[in-house]
Amino acid sequence: MLIGVPTEIKNNEFRVGLTPVGVTELVHHQHQVMVQSGAGLGSGTPDEDYRRAGARIVPSAEEIWDQADLVLKVKEPVGPEWQLMRRGQTLFTYLHLAADPKLTHAVLDSGTTAIAYETVTRGPALPLLAPMSQVAGRLAPLAGAYHLTQAQGGSGILMSGVPGTRRARVAVIGAGVAGEAAAVVAAGMGADVTVLDINLNRLTELDTAHQGRLHTLASSKMHIAETVADADLVIGSVLIPGAAAPKLVTADMVASMRPGSVLVDIAIDQGGCFENSRPTTHQEPTFRVGEQIYYCVANIPGAVPQTSTAALTNATLPYLLQIADHGWREALAADEGLLSGLNAHEGVLTHQGVTDAVSGPLGLDPQLDYRPASDVVSA
Repeated sequence: MLIGVPTEIKNNEFRVGLTPVGVTELVHHQHQVMVQSGAGLGSGTPDEDYRRAGARIVPSAEEIWDQADLVLKVKEPVGPEWQLMRRGQTLFTYLHLAADPKLTHAVLDSGTTAIAYETVTRGPALPLLAPMSQVAGRLAPLAGAYHLTQAQGGSGILMSGVPGTRRARVAVIGAGVAGEAAAVVAAGMGADVTVLDINLNRLTELDTAHQGRLHTLASSKMHIAETVADADLVIGSVLIPGAAAPKLVTADMVASMRPGSVLVDIAIDQGGCFENSRPTTHQEPTFRVGEQIYYCVANIPGAVPQTSTAALTNATLPYLLQIADHGWREALAADEGLLSGLNAHEGVLTHQGVTDAVSGPLGLDPQLDYRPASDVVSA
């Protein structure tokens, strides 16, 4: 199979879809790899490293999209890439279709076979989302702490405080991979951390694993409102695989917070879990609503591309090899978890959660435009 790796063009996205380690493994499996010139520079990998690993360096993204059987990316295709997608090609990347009806239209119109990292499963886990969730979760308290400083318009409170002063109060909504990572780092910075989740078993796990260093609270509208009102920093990390994130923190709740408080929405890729959230970039990461600051960067792990790219390849490579060795249809038929990653094929949506999320805005008739992934694979 011919695998193509284009340069990411999303704002301030410095990750790349594959490391030279991944190239070496693919070549060992008798596959060909094309990498766009300069694609790895943001992650600290020059073209020569890819050449030594066995990749062919090509000058343009158009050449990648035109020739590759499988296009491997990090982020969803953006504007200029939409017209390059095509029928008969497989796209393997983070897609987040539920939050972007226009992108969904583009994917369906292209007829491409789109497999989304974020909906691949292994039991209840999301193995291809987990490494980036860990990165985003660990970065979220750092971003929050920075924007809490007075120089950035924040309230001017230090996460750890100092003896004789209070510590910053941090609320983490959602106790999944990202939420736990955020809570652990925030607590390590000395903050007073409360984690809210509807899953009491998960809260028990956190309480046991972290020996009571994190406060845990059953999530409810009342508990969220009370905790948010008292927080200096709120980190939202709620996820429903493939679907739009629920809006758990309302504008009224935020208005009750102290002036200069900060909200970091890790769930922004899936539409965000705060009512006022809207996507931002690393170039312009924040906006204000009233007296509070929102940080809603849609590619938080892109800030640390060397770490993120290596972690992403570690996770995706086994699945990439399955697809390359056997073809997407046979690979998905043999792996139920990988099958759940199929979001679209030849103009039809194939993931129920995505379909439920976008059918309203898109005006799609699920009877005509949705087909179970298992039916597509067995056709």
